[in-house]
Amino acid sequence: MPAVPPLPRCIGLCLFVALLAACGGEKKPRDPQTPRVRVMQVSTAAFAPTVTLTGDIQARVQTDLSFRIGGKMTERLVDVGQRISPQQPLARLDPKDQRSDVDSAAAMVSAQQARLKLAEVDLARQQKLLPKGYTSRSEYDQALATQRSAKNALAAAEAQLANAREQLSYTTLVAEAPGIITARQAEVGQVVQATAPIFSLARDGERDAVFNVYESLFVEPPQGQAVQVALLERPEVQATGQVREITPTVSAQSGTVQVKVALKALPAGMDLGSVVSVTLQAPAREGVELPWAALTKAGHDPAVWLLDGEGKARLRPVRVARYLTGKVILTEGLQGGEQVVIAGGQVLYEGQQVEIAQNPPASDSSREVQP
Repeated sequence: MPAVPPLPRCIGLCLFVALLAACGGEKKPRDPQTPRVRVMQVSTAAFAPTVTLTGDIQARVQTDLSFRIGGKMTERLVDVGQRISPQQPLARLDPKDQRSDVDSAAAMVSAQQARLKLAEVDLARQQKLLPKGYTSRSEYDQALATQRSAKNALAAAEAQLANAREQLSYTTLVAEAPGIITARQAEVGQVVQATAPIFSLARDGERDAVFNVYESLFVEPPQGQAVQVALLERPEVQATGQVREITPTVSAQSGTVQVKVALKALPAGMDLGSVVSVTLQAPAREGVELPWAALTKAGHDPAVWLLDGEGKARLRPVRVARYLTGKVILTEGLQGGEQVVIAGGQVLYEGQQVEIAQNPPASDSSREVQP
């Protein structure tokens, strides 16, 4: 086989130079361990949320009316929406057992009265015979003890009779204050237990406008704030009120708190149960507005990722004042001028070096940044 002649020296040198040029033109690959994130420089602004609430007019004092004893309800004398007056009968139980107790107690009183009368006659006889020596001292003392015992037994029987009569009176449910029946929880023929609610009574007197509101709607709950309450169907009918109470706990069923507005005077047309609306505004407070995607967690508390001067990620706990559509309002934890990660923060950890991505054009704003 014939030998291959060597390449000329000039041709080999040209190939070597071309290979070096090709290697020098390649871009240095990005470190795959450095995530790319999108950031936003935050600024603070005054935040004073305004919210319009819908509620109803309620009585300041509402009472559940119930029997003091149990039994079968035989009469219902009032209905929902009816106005009642003090000492008006509302419902009755079957009094047969209680009347039997009264009759038994009355018979016991009569028996004890007879025993006491006999003991008093015997004691009077002993008092006459003792000075003359016709009876002994022990017999006199026995007669005296018998008279005192009969007297005490009569007092106990009379107390039992009074208690039986009182129990009989409890078979009739009467109103203790004027007002309007707002609910009914029992019907005729039903066996009810003692203290079980039978009616709900809205007492006459002061009225409140009551609203259910999510706690996050307020940066700071308003207290003592004068407001205008208006009928929902007739906004021109208004009443002046003042926020007097905000419940300290959140309802487990609705997740809301109750705001009660004390009304000074109700105009014509604004009655108990009327649907009303009110606009409340919390005091202004400095806050930061961020998109939802910037929010994460530090344990069980909300937090955001910040970039320090070296381009490293730092987790910062924050306080959320209000959740809005697509954004949140933060009132604690951030200062103006800080850089907050708004996309790509799902894979970050404390102290990690990151690369800042350029914000996309408006048409591509919906695309996610890939690390």
